[in-house]
Amino acid sequence: MHFDILTLFPEMFTGPLEASILGKAQQSGLVSVDVWNIRDYAFDRHKIVDDTPYGGGAGMVLKADVLVRAIEAVQGDSKAPVIYLSPQGKVFDQQMAAELAELPHVILLSGHYEEIDERVRTHWVDVELSIGDYVLTGGELPAMVVVDAVTRLLPGVLGDESSHQQDSFQHGLLDHPHYTRPAEFRGLQVPEVLLSGHHGHIRRYRLKESLRRTMLRRPDLLEKKELSKEERQLLEELASEYSVEGRVNTNESD
Repeated sequence: MHFDILTLFPEMFTGPLEASILGKAQQSGLVSVDVWNIRDYAFDRHKIVDDTPYGGGAGMVLKADVLVRAIEAVQGDSKAPVIYLSPQGKVFDQQMAAELAELPHVILLSGHYEEIDERVRTHWVDVELSIGDYVLTGGELPAMVVVDAVTRLLPGVLGDESSHQQDSFQHGLLDHPHYTRPAEFRGLQVPEVLLSGHHGHIRRYRLKESLRRTMLRRPDLLEKKELSKEERQLLEELASEYSVEGRVNTNESD
């Protein structure tokens, strides 16, 4: 898969794209990333890329002629979608990452200053994505997030192909708790079921704990998920457990 990133600050990508899984994926040829400086596509010798907004107001707006020149130069004859990283975009999630991982090539446009010219958004941008309901100084960090989330889903990138299948959100639930050696640490024990070697019991325990964590931390995810019969049964067990705990606490306070 290939990523093209359009930015005013290409130096921000030095380091993050070269380290850890992203660096290894590029070294092995599983993914490639080119970072392009939008200023290189300015028309004047001063490399001006922005101007004051028509109608007045604070801030500067990235110019349509410069941005389109950059987009068209990078896109060429390809049909790669142009993704604009913007706080006004649809919130990026695991499902979107999986959909993008099916594509051979995407172009990420990192905005800056007040905004980009609306004509670019309307006619040259295919998708707008946000990584959350907050505002950053630019689209560089969101672009890195998208590249990272998508890259780890590509075949061969992770050492264990089943690793990302257990990630939070992969099946609409948060991930279950994880433990490793030592089995006892300062009086804290690893759950006995994980030491039993019984794969069926371990699988059920992990599913239940995944449901517990989702129920307590992100109940909104359960509202959107189509639950299996086993998942519904486990949620009923969890509801009973917390109902009993609530009655015990009430009795104690009385």
